[in-house]
Formats: sequence, C-alpha cells, structure tokens
Amino acid sequence: MTTSHVLVVDDEPDIRELVQEILEDEGYEVATADSAAAARQARRRRRPDLVLLDIWMPHEDGITLLKEWAGEHGPDFPVVMISGHGTVETAVEATRLGAVDFVEKPLSMGKLLVTVQEALARGRRSGVAASQAVIEPVGHSQVMRGLRERAARVAASDSWVLISGEAGSGRKCLARYLHSLSPRAQGPLVELAAGAIAGDGAAEELFGRERPGTPEHPGRLEAARGGTLILDEVADLDAEAQTRLISAIEAGRFQRVGGTAEIALDLRLIALTRHDLAEEVRAGRFREDLYYQLSVVPMEMPPLRQHVEDIPELLSFYVDRLVDQEHLPYRRFSVAAQNRLRNHAWPGNVRELRNLVQRLLVLGEGVEIGVDEVERALGETTAEGESGSEWPPELSLDLPLREAREAFERTYLQHQLKRAEGSVAQLARLTGMERTHLYRKLRALGIDPKEGA
Repeated sequence: MTTSHVLVVDDEPDIRELVQEILEDEGYEVATADSAAAARQARRRRRPDLVLLDIWMPHEDGITLLKEWAGEHGPDFPVVMISGHGTVETAVEATRLGAVDFVEKPLSMGKLLVTVQEALARGRRSGVAASQAVIEPVGHSQVMRGLRERAARVAASDSWVLISGEAGSGRKCLARYLHSLSPRAQGPLVELAAGAIAGDGAAEELFGRERPGTPEHPGRLEAARGGTLILDEVADLDAEAQTRLISAIEAGRFQRVGGTAEIALDLRLIALTRHDLAEEVRAGRFREDLYYQLSVVPMEMPPLRQHVEDIPELLSFYVDRLVDQEHLPYRRFSVAAQNRLRNHAWPGNVRELRNLVQRLLVLGEGVEIGVDEVERALGETTAEGESGSEWPPELSLDLPLREAREAFERTYLQHQLKRAEGSVAQLARLTGMERTHLYRKLRALGIDPKEGA
C-alpha cells in the first residue's frame, strides 16, 4: 500500500525541514510549502492524507486557508494546526472549520508523531461510513467457504477485480471484505454508484475539477489514492466516462477537469455489475478495452438460492445485527419458520432476507417467530412486489393538463425507477429516454434516483 502523504505548511524553513526529516524517517511521504499559495499548488499536485498547517504566515494565514479548504462539508483530509502563540478564539475557529488537533511551537517531536498517527487514523475512520461496514460473507456452505478462500487469495494481490452477481446478493459487501483483507486495508475505501452520474458530472465525480476562483474539487480516483475504489454497477457508466477512464488507466495518471497537473493513478479498483459485461461489449454498450482492464480477476457472488443451507445462520446474523445496531427487540425463528424460509425462492437475495428480518422484528410480537407469521410476511412482500408503486396511477381528470401530465410522469418514473433499482442508466433503457434529458426531468419532478435503490 502507498504510505501516507503529509503536507507541511510553515513559513519557517528550519521547522519545515526538521518536520520533513523526522516524518520521512518514520516512513511517511512528505511535501512542504512555505505559504498558502504554495500549499494550494501542492494540493493540486497530490491530495494529502494529512496537512500540518501553520496558523501565522505572511500574506495569508492558516485559518484563511483552512476556511477555503473546508467549503461546505469540511476539508476532505485531516488538518492539524501548528501555532506558536495561539489563542482560545483561534483554536475554537479552527476546530469549527474542521481541524482535528493542535500542536504548539516549540515542537515536541514525540508529541508530533503521536498527533500525526492519531490524525491519520481518524481520517481513515471518517472516510468509512457506517453503511460501509465490513461483513465477512456469512455461511458455512461449500459455496460460501469457497468464496471466502478465493477472496483471501485475490485480496493478497493488487489486481483489479470484477464482481458480478444478482441485485441484492451482496456484491458490495464482498468488495469491502476484499479491501479489508488487502495490503491497502489501511488506505481509504471510496464507493461510487456509476448509474448516479452522467456526462460532465461523471468526469468531475471521477477525476475532480479545477475552476478559476473556486477551490479545487478532488474526484473519487484521487480520494481513493493508496486504497480502493468500489465502482458499483459499472455497466451504467456512459460512453464519455468509459473513454476518460480507460485513458487514465492506460496512462497511469489523469488530470482534473479544467486542470493541468498530472495525478498518479494509485488505487485498486473493484467493479461491480449485475449485467453480463461480455454481452454488454458485444451489444456495443461497453468498451471492450475497459472490460479487459476491469476484469483482470473475475469473481461471482452467488444468489441465495444456491446456498439456502446458510439461511438459518443468516437469520441469526441479521437478528443479532439489527438488535445491536438499531436496538430492535430480540426475536428468534422457530425451526419450522427456518425450514419455510429455506424453501423460499429469494428473488431479492440476501437483501430481501435482511429486510424480512427487520420487518418481523419491528412489527412482530413475542420472542418466537413462527411459520404462520413468516407466511404472512412473505405474502405481504409478494403483494408489494406485484403491485409496485400504486400502478396504474389514480389521477384526477379535473386537473389542468400540465399538472395532470406532471402527476402521471412523476408516478410513471417512480414506478420505473423502482424496477431499475435506482439505476438511472437502466431507467433510461426502460423509458427510452436520453440520459441527460432524463436527469433534467427527474430534477424538475423532484425525484431522487436514490429512492429507488
């Protein structure tokens, strides 16, 4: 894994050189800057994993630079402030803007090293959301034992991986598990849903952007430097994004949109798909060269119906997890209920099972979940799957034509979005609409594609 990259910003050359020498002796990669302007240039060249930022500098102080980097959501890397004569007000302001710690001059190198280690660890933790929790693939069936063994072998290399499988089967969980076993496990884990981006937005999301007069915006490729990028539903990437991505892969570097600095491509990419990418290539919807780059190591997440013997263990796992994380009341499945669930078709795979467990914990009563309660819950799930989102829609014929048309379009697109499981690319195929026009229509109707996921 690439070692952590630290940017030291201080106008005193003796301090810059001393801190650089000590951190490099500890194995860090270090860049230095003597001013806010030089720090901006250094950040453009390479996104740091940590910044040591002096508060008092000529021309522009560190608080001003921190405020610029913080933007609306805080800096996208941990910042430790350095100060020789700070005040309580300055400390409060820096903390409000997102600084994670302070070190005072004269510097204690022992304390500095501890602060650097803790700030980097905090940065890695903040980059992994609760939804990104690593779960080892559950089950002791031959299928799942083989999957875990293959994952361990694949993780040890730095090869790029293509994980295919049905929706809800656990592809993303497998990708996170691979990252956790890999030499890049201490690096960032970044996730991007390809179907949620298109056109210029896709390029900026992947590669970042630089615009005069505005702070630069690092993209997902840059954010994943030294770690792993999980690209979900890769078949949904539009043609322009595919072209840009293959160019970056072949060159081993890329530029932000609007920028000129070359940024090294240093990550492991794990692509996920529910489609047959080879078929997508034959149909002309996916670039062949990109397909071969992504599928260096192919893996397949099996559907739940291929390892139904793991269902009792999965039920127990999700009961314990939901009780611990969401504080739901504990309940257990009777043997008859477990056997009934082993004979269910599970079209929604493990995701369907988890949702069923959650519903039974929320709505049920008593400690034991019997077969009759399971039958009722399965019947409700089937009915919902058949009815969709109140289709056909009931529309008032007394509405003005424009309002009636918007009401129909909103219900129609919400219905199709549910079929597409939140994928705008799939929604475009179902509706026969061009993706750019489709994005504008969704925004105009106030529809969030994530609601259908």
